[in-house]
Amino acid sequence: MTAAALPLPTARPRRVLADLLPGSLARDVALVVGVAALTALAAQLRIPVPGLPVPVTGQTFAVLLGAAALGPVRGSLAQVLYVAAGLVGLPVFTGGASGWEAVAGASGGYLLGFVAASAVVGALARRGADRRVLSTVAAYTAGTAVIYAFGVPWLAAVAGMPLGAALTAGAVVFLPGDAIKAVLAGAALPAVWHRVR
Repeated sequence: MTAAALPLPTARPRRVLADLLPGSLARDVALVVGVAALTALAAQLRIPVPGLPVPVTGQTFAVLLGAAALGPVRGSLAQVLYVAAGLVGLPVFTGGASGWEAVAGASGGYLLGFVAASAVVGALARRGADRRVLSTVAAYTAGTAVIYAFGVPWLAAVAGMPLGAALTAGAVVFLPGDAIKAVLAGAALPAVWHRVR
């Protein structure tokens, strides 16, 4: 199969799932608040990993799925709202944590990575990456890589770990779960688009 024959997403911006809903500003506000709330809820789905400072949570699935559904701007705003809600004291972070201490702790880089990853995945969805299984998995993988690009160095700095050890503790051990989440996203988003069409 030649490169020209590969089913790659188009570079032309397209609608994302949120654009299919009627309304404009009120719709956008509701969707941003909804994805921020979904992220907060998913953060409470927490599986501690013995000996590691960062638990497995449902956050990344909610973040990246929300970004694909909302697009880059609304998806990123949802994560900005999520982090801001935690900063002002709402117990939205993993384990009901909140405040500056939670953002400045071992998981802080991942939280900031949520905003950047939402922009990346949302932009890929705008180009149709969420309409096919393989391109959805690739977009999810790219978003996960962005989260780790923020989270791992932050973890190394906060925990005083060598970068290699932080990469193992803060990324490598979570890759099997990330693969499962990517497959779930790859099944869910194209299926929704198929039903919409």
